[in-house]
Amino acid sequence: MALYFLEMKTFSRSQGSSAPSLAAYRSGERIRDERTRHTYDHTDRQDVMYKEILLPARFAGAEMRWATDRSSLWNAAEIAEKRKNSRVAREYLIALPGELTHPQRVNVTRGFAQDLAERYGFAVDVALHAPRNFRGSDPRNFHAHLLATTREVSREGLGRKTTFDLNDETRRELGLGPAVRELFYARQRWAEVANMALESAHVDARIDHRSLAAQGITRERKLWIPRVPYEIERRGGRSVVAEQIRENHRARHELRHELRHEPSHEPQRTVSKSRSPEREPNRARSEDIARQSIENWRQYRREKLESGERQPSAEDSARKWAQYRRDVLELGEARAAEIHLQPPPAAGHDRDFDFSL
Repeated sequence: MALYFLEMKTFSRSQGSSAPSLAAYRSGERIRDERTRHTYDHTDRQDVMYKEILLPARFAGAEMRWATDRSSLWNAAEIAEKRKNSRVAREYLIALPGELTHPQRVNVTRGFAQDLAERYGFAVDVALHAPRNFRGSDPRNFHAHLLATTREVSREGLGRKTTFDLNDETRRELGLGPAVRELFYARQRWAEVANMALESAHVDARIDHRSLAAQGITRERKLWIPRVPYEIERRGGRSVVAEQIRENHRARHELRHELRHEPSHEPQRTVSKSRSPEREPNRARSEDIARQSIENWRQYRREKLESGERQPSAEDSARKWAQYRRDVLELGEARAAEIHLQPPPAAGHDRDFDFSL
């Protein structure tokens, strides 16, 4: 049965992201980041089934080698951004229907990527990946990474920011509405394109971008384990978070089943607010995070002790705190007054922190 999945991510320099690094990993290539002079080599990847860079159709037949070369494109995307918190790339991660053949999966992905390129004027670096071959992986997990530039492409290079990457105030002035609408568009458009491909392949299965409630479906949603606890278990470890999520999912499923099959002549059982299926996951999630934090801290302490590294004692902490207090007092009232009398920076002076994009 075809399943719907679309996740959108943004990558910024403040998070340590590098556009050449992102492209090298997804395409399985070796790319040098000319800004940091670091080379990213992922040529050992064996799961890249297809890769291609797509541009808006208006550049068909034009000389665009700078944009169709992966290293050139993503180094241009990296160099075009000047701020320390610049957004360097955007990604659409989609699950491809397992019912389709490889050529059909390539065609539906290219069609969706081309639609995005026409809408925003950016370049889209497409990479189709095969399912991973490790314990717990789903052999139907064919998926695609669509890595897009945050700036429009031209014959000369990358230009202005795309309309998607403008702040909401600028978008309102242009009559575009809030940027979240672009996410809604992408979710709906992928469902439409994928369903057309399934219909053309004479496959009865369909996907739906709407929530279960919007579809009128009352079943419990599919179990989902976050990445960190999933990776812990995949490597043979034990994750309290993952175990609790499964237990909560099972309890909600059983409660729904009981309520659905409750005899009509009996008074309907009410669910207290604290045990509501809708509120229970939030409370349990907070408890899970606390338990996982304790588990991670214990593991960290065990590793440090096993390494033989000296750990700071309570006396060390007290000594550092006393030294800090002395340093603050030695600052003196004159220096403190000087700090308070300094005028505030002029508007627009702090150019390193521009949160408009």
